[in-house]
Amino acid sequence: MKIGLAQINTTVGDFDGNRRKILEAYKALCARGAELIVYPELAVCGYPPRDLLFKSSFVPDSQAALHAIAKAVDTTPAVVGCVIPHSGEHGRPFANAAAWCEKGEVRHIARKCLLPNYDVFDEARYFEPATEPTVLSYKGKQIGVTICEDLWTDSTVPTHRLYAHDPLKQLDVAAPDLILNLSASPWNLGKETIRQTVIAAAARRFGCPVVYCNLIGGNDELIFDGRSCVVSSDGRLYGALPSFVEAHAVFDLAPSSMVEAAKAPLDDLDALHAALVLGLRDYAHKSGFTQALLGLSGGVDSALTAVIAAEALGSENVTGVSLPSVISSQHSRDDAAALAQNLGIIYKTLPIQSTVAAALSALKPLFQNRPEDVTEENIQARVRGTLLMALSNKFRSLLLTTGNKSELAVGYCTLYGDMCGGLAVLSDLPKTLVYALARHLNQVHAPRCLIPVNTIDKPPSAELRPNQRDEDTLPPYEVLDEILRRYIEQGESTREIIKATGFAEALVRDIVRKVDLNEYKRKQAAPGLRVTSVAFGVGRRIPIVQRYIC
Repeated sequence: MKIGLAQINTTVGDFDGNRRKILEAYKALCARGAELIVYPELAVCGYPPRDLLFKSSFVPDSQAALHAIAKAVDTTPAVVGCVIPHSGEHGRPFANAAAWCEKGEVRHIARKCLLPNYDVFDEARYFEPATEPTVLSYKGKQIGVTICEDLWTDSTVPTHRLYAHDPLKQLDVAAPDLILNLSASPWNLGKETIRQTVIAAAARRFGCPVVYCNLIGGNDELIFDGRSCVVSSDGRLYGALPSFVEAHAVFDLAPSSMVEAAKAPLDDLDALHAALVLGLRDYAHKSGFTQALLGLSGGVDSALTAVIAAEALGSENVTGVSLPSVISSQHSRDDAAALAQNLGIIYKTLPIQSTVAAALSALKPLFQNRPEDVTEENIQARVRGTLLMALSNKFRSLLLTTGNKSELAVGYCTLYGDMCGGLAVLSDLPKTLVYALARHLNQVHAPRCLIPVNTIDKPPSAELRPNQRDEDTLPPYEVLDEILRRYIEQGESTREIIKATGFAEALVRDIVRKVDLNEYKRKQAAPGLRVTSVAFGVGRRIPIVQRYIC
């Protein structure tokens, strides 16, 4: 059998646009000889729809779009991810489903069994699970239809302990000849290896091919990489679609054909770069923005953000603004200008000295000659935020914040200052990873240097007071990031971190205290692109007011 994979980029709630993509892919894959075509999870309505599902017209509109799709499907079946009403007397109101469309109608419905309710997922809030997977007969083959999490029961992945039953065990009786998996599996660093293990384990378990079709694109903070694939009955990767781009392909499942070598996946830094570009592009375009702007400080964070923005939106659609104060060094101004020239982006200079002076003058009577402290430093950042937001409003440009995960974790950022913006591009990248990606992109473009060497090599500084360095306040980023990784991503206690790393107790406790104290800042931060296993956002839900110290 020849299977068509339609790795498409859907937009949540865009029923007309998603329908067009589905049918365009159907037509193209039929022309290439596909005998069965598979789409991603919830392709009709987009993933994740979240509380849009509770709007009275959303699911009926989704149903109408599904039936319009089915009406256009000819003799080659299309298996399309969709949401359907749950008709049972009890349970949640909807089901996450796959519709088998054939000869102008929806012939069968398969519902998802395992509903993830961890990290960024909250499907149990909306959907009623199926009690068993669906097996359909087609062309003399028994085909098991599964949806994303239904495959994630292998003992090698941590989520297998979350569920009381294994839908794959229920497939044993049917002895399927083929398993389909419609997926919307978000990407993060390291995810591809785990995912491939899961798919290969299912193929070996049943001794049959597994066809996996994953979503591609950015929706809010989530980035979907695609990398749809076909795995042979012995668990070998027979073929795969590219990562981070829309693609269609037909794979012949005849045993004599399943000998192709699959394309090698991207390495981590190339994948990270591609993910950030895709996430920014889709966030902007799906939100109605064609242009972006950002403050260029001459530092590595704003430089890397500008590189990603120029690639995502086109250099002609990106404006970098230098906002020097009396504190700003000449080398920072020069580095910002050099970066803008390297990238070919629009470059503006907007000095803030007079605005800061006016604010300080207005506050002086109320400050009552109190000594200067971080308050005066933050006024500079907040003036910059105000001016950048004004430019964003006036020119309808998406303002990008440039802070990294390390700074956001410990509150080394100014609320309503450098945190102002519509999207935090690097907010899930620790500072050490920012440096690694910056150096990598310079190597990729060698001998041309995208990011000025001085920007990468100079000691990092917020430049809010004379001769300021990040290490005046923070430990070296290699140390800081290791503590943060263990505390935030691994969930280790202070005692466990001290024991594992040998770092000084006072240092570890100070960093952990800063993480906990600054939860209120993160709750007010711009949404950020998720690239690690634990990002600040919907997947991490820590109370602001709490007194648990560990």
